Amino acid sequence: MISQIIAAPVANHLWQSTLFAGVACLLALVLRKNQARTRYWLWLSASVKFLLPFSLLIGLGSRLSPRLPALGQTEVTVVQKIGQPFAAIEPAHAASATTFLAAVLHLLPTLLICIWLVGVFSVLFFWGLRWRRLAGSICGNSPLTSGRKFEMLRRLESSQGISGPIELIISESSLEPGIAGIFRPRLLLPAGISDRLTDAQLVAILAHELCHVRRRDNLAAAVHMLVEAIFWFHPLVWWIGARLVDERERACDEEVLRQGSDRQVYAESILKVCEFYLESPLFCAAGVTGSNLKKRIEAIMNHRIARKLDWGKKLLLAAMGALAIIGPVVIGFLNPPRSRAQEMAVVGSAPALDLVSIKPSTATQPLFFIDTRQGVVSFTGFTLKDLIKYSYSLHDSQIVGGPDWISSRRFDIRAMGPGGNALNFMQIQAGVQKLLALHFALVSHRDIRELPVYVLVVGKNGPKLEEIHLDNADLRKSRMLTNPPGHIEAQQVGMEALADVLSSSSNSLVIDKTGLKGIYSFTLDWPMPSSDVPAEISTALPEQLGLEWSKQTTPLSVLVVDRAKEDRSK
Repeated sequence: MISQIIAAPVANHLWQSTLFAGVACLLALVLRKNQARTRYWLWLSASVKFLLPFSLLIGLGSRLSPRLPALGQTEVTVVQKIGQPFAAIEPAHAASATTFLAAVLHLLPTLLICIWLVGVFSVLFFWGLRWRRLAGSICGNSPLTSGRKFEMLRRLESSQGISGPIELIISESSLEPGIAGIFRPRLLLPAGISDRLTDAQLVAILAHELCHVRRRDNLAAAVHMLVEAIFWFHPLVWWIGARLVDERERACDEEVLRQGSDRQVYAESILKVCEFYLESPLFCAAGVTGSNLKKRIEAIMNHRIARKLDWGKKLLLAAMGALAIIGPVVIGFLNPPRSRAQEMAVVGSAPALDLVSIKPSTATQPLFFIDTRQGVVSFTGFTLKDLIKYSYSLHDSQIVGGPDWISSRRFDIRAMGPGGNALNFMQIQAGVQKLLALHFALVSHRDIRELPVYVLVVGKNGPKLEEIHLDNADLRKSRMLTNPPGHIEAQQVGMEALADVLSSSSNSLVIDKTGLKGIYSFTLDWPMPSSDVPAEISTALPEQLGLEWSKQTTPLSVLVVDRAKEDRSK
């Protein structure tokens, strides 16, 4: 159950974040001759995007929009046997697979989650070892409070406008010069390094490290470390990390040169530090020898002055940023969920069904009978989830949360309209919603989730449907039969009804976007049993009805079950 709920949102988040990083890469290429700090912020935004799903922004937009009541449905008298439509969503080929294969498929989501957790803890353990080494270098030494290095550091702090004094620690370990800490930064210098540097070279190294402090580079590095721990399996995350280090060091180089340091002195200082320190630097401390050293030295010695952003590129970045943030909010605003108050208003104003009986069922498949003229409603072998699907016109994938028993315990329910009066289809739905609230203590709320769906459209050669003109229509004869499996016989129904039945038959949510507003009579057949029902339907639709469908991912309203309690009083 958990794997079905999180699989689609995680997959959507991954491809969206990958696309976002791809756009950042293209923008960085466009801005390759501009200042490194601009490209750095592009890569950092691509990293942060992995922690910020678009669905959160969509949810924010939906909360800002006016809440609208759900659309009603056409009144149809239905007598239908339901078998597969209310079955749990499983791979279509699992029914014909061997017991071993079915067991493997069942355990696969759990196995993948376990592998992911092992990867997360491995990355965190690796970072922990590095932090421990760094912490040991800090704890074992007292801050320097006087001397040549101390005076240089204080003068640079004052000239660069850094308010809080930064502790200077001389370490006996083989660490490169670097800034450690996020909220309390400390400057680490290896013992003896200052003896190999002239005053001008030491000032250049210290100025480089103070650039890291002013830019809060350690905080950004910690954020990306979290991204790497969570999304360790995504190669793009590690590539973004390398780009962040590269642009971070180049941005500091540009700032040091802008402050007036001699480029030859600065390049020589970096090379001398590298001679003194040959091991790989710790990535949890912003140092001076990171990035591609050869390219950095070439850039410093050539003294290529990076261009500032012109108005055209500023507008481009502003437009892309607005699109990334405002776009999902607008989508949520235009697709508002129904508010809880509106749902309760609909349920509260609906005529309460007179409950004749409710008891546990021994049926293995759900059956229902609705007579809209007499107000008789009979549900046999229905789970609570089946009742929610019927009363709210939802698909399996649009119902999340709730206790496990709502999908397993079955009930036989018989009810009638008040005094046996006739009820239309919408009244019966609202009446069932009220029944759920009264007899199952159902508490739920709406949310927006991104779900995989099939979109039903007209084929390139046009529809092959028998349209029933309104003058000849008799809605009392409207019906949709799906027995035997793989067979749909429809009389005087609309395309929304076809989409609903295809949703049940394929165990996939189908949305009607044909644009066909009439009522039709038709039959649709596909081979059963089939190892791939959606593929069989994809073949049958254009051949028999002139329709097609395609799989897409779209934000849709879902019903989150907060609480439900089985009524044992009947």
